[in-house]
Amino acid sequence: MLVAQISDLHLGAPGHLAYDRIDTAAHLACCVKHILQLAPRPAAVVASGDLVDTGTAAEYGRLRELLAPLPMPVYLMPGNHDERSALRAEFRDHDYLPAGGTLHYAIETQVLRLIMLDTVVPGMDGGALDAPQLEWFAATLAAAPDKPALVFMHHPPIRTGISGMDEIGLAPEGAARLGAIVSRHRQVECISCGHVHRGIETRWHGTRVSICPSTAFQSILDLATGQFEANSDEPPAYQLHDWNGNEIVTHTVAVTG
Repeated sequence: MLVAQISDLHLGAPGHLAYDRIDTAAHLACCVKHILQLAPRPAAVVASGDLVDTGTAAEYGRLRELLAPLPMPVYLMPGNHDERSALRAEFRDHDYLPAGGTLHYAIETQVLRLIMLDTVVPGMDGGALDAPQLEWFAATLAAAPDKPALVFMHHPPIRTGISGMDEIGLAPEGAARLGAIVSRHRQVECISCGHVHRGIETRWHGTRVSICPSTAFQSILDLATGQFEANSDEPPAYQLHDWNGNEIVTHTVAVTG
């Protein structure tokens, strides 16, 4: 099973340019076109947060238009730039989205479970996981211990070395509890995140954490000062997660044209 992940789309209103120079809508359209040209095509697309830039209804309407060419299921989850109620309202036909509260859910396929966790704290850049959601996650894993799971969340539970982003990552308490759950459930093949606008990977609590780059723009690689700064020289990108029957192999795809 092949799953495409797009992240940190930062779609704005028509005419919006991120940092007054980056056309995030055009970059998203290029990534959608690239996904459509894949052979084989992914069975699903997961959009892992920061779908739009300011959380307005107009932005979500534009997002729907740009994602419309994708014929496979598209599973949405929020990031710190998103607004849950506006997202629900525009995508009310996406019946996998919970009607209230945090937008966590599980998608069952024949060979793989896709589990979405909602790390958004309204009004904050950093993320968190509360006790009820973590209890749901543990129970969901326990219900199918032999089925491989691919977990998606916006805020990474790891430290990346980019200090400015680590300061607004997943709160340590939630990360520790998440790690304890993952350690008990070996069927978690990978936790894939967004937020950082760079492709990053590491081992964590017996599984792999992957950070998907952005369809909008990448951040400069700054391990010295740790500042976040958009890099116009790197192209939009997304990831492909390939479950081959034994493990998940992740490909990072830069879209240059």
